[in-house]
Amino acid sequence: MAVKLFSPYTIKGVTLKNRIVMSPMCMYSSHNEDGHIQNWHRTHYTSRAVGQVGLIIVEATAVTPQGRISPQDLGIWNDDHVEGFKELVNSIKEHGAKTGIQLAHAGRKAVLDGEILAPSALEFNEKSKTPKEMTLSEITETVEAFKKGAERAATAGFDVIELHGAHGYLINEFLSPLSNKRTDEYGGSAENRYRFLRKVIDAVKTVWDGPLFVRVSAHDYNEEGLTPKDYVTFSKWMKEQGVDLIDVSSGAVVPARINVYPGYQVKFAETIKNEASIDTGAVGLITSPIQAEEILQNDRADLVFLARELLRDPYWPRTAAKELGVEIETPVQYERGWL
Repeated sequence: MAVKLFSPYTIKGVTLKNRIVMSPMCMYSSHNEDGHIQNWHRTHYTSRAVGQVGLIIVEATAVTPQGRISPQDLGIWNDDHVEGFKELVNSIKEHGAKTGIQLAHAGRKAVLDGEILAPSALEFNEKSKTPKEMTLSEITETVEAFKKGAERAATAGFDVIELHGAHGYLINEFLSPLSNKRTDEYGGSAENRYRFLRKVIDAVKTVWDGPLFVRVSAHDYNEEGLTPKDYVTFSKWMKEQGVDLIDVSSGAVVPARINVYPGYQVKFAETIKNEASIDTGAVGLITSPIQAEEILQNDRADLVFLARELLRDPYWPRTAAKELGVEIETPVQYERGWL
């Protein structure tokens, strides 16, 4: 049986050399609070490309200054950000990886001075700031900010755009009834709660025709919240709009106890893939090559997203190839030590 982890994957004309994806992980390293790429980002991301990761997705990147998770987040709200991303993209591609960027707005989970925005004026927890409920004009401005962010990402040369609709940030806040108590056209029914994401997707697609991913939190872990079945419905709508892949995570829209174990979120990716008939990425305590291969061989997901494991081992693809008995490309400079 052929090893699937190292088989190519093509989506909307972009071919990844393998099914290994570096999940977006915030580095909180834009030291000047201006959202610009620093040397740390150049080293961090390019080293995973040298390590033979197929797709590298740059961390949550704010589409507005107000949408940062922290003052040290990367930003793409200004044309001045493009040059740094362009340099980073070129460096990653030089080593054979494809590049993605996760466009994000933190919503009520922004830890910043000044006013923060959310669908409803509900704080995340007792230690969090109470956000301002967004006006219709602020919603329109934020949709436009996602569009402008996508336009800049295209200019920078990214291969893939991912919208951050998970982990309790703004898009997720609109989707979940736990954080969205609006009574206008953006609240109440599932269709209304989806409306913000619908508008963001439509706006992004006016300036972006490449692969479009959306990361979701497929379970709220709250009896009054959303479940994978709800996300099957949302995923069908996303597919109709032209989204190509759902990156399936879970939790964090409200504080919750989560029973965490290796691969605990894979079943959510499997459910969405099978019931919404859309490609998915599996993420969540995936650490071993055998575990990753099992997910793919059994068609539980189409891509495997690694996070902490790629922090521990930038050359995890080499580790996986050795364990699975596959020969993969070797950086010529490392041939002496790669075998």
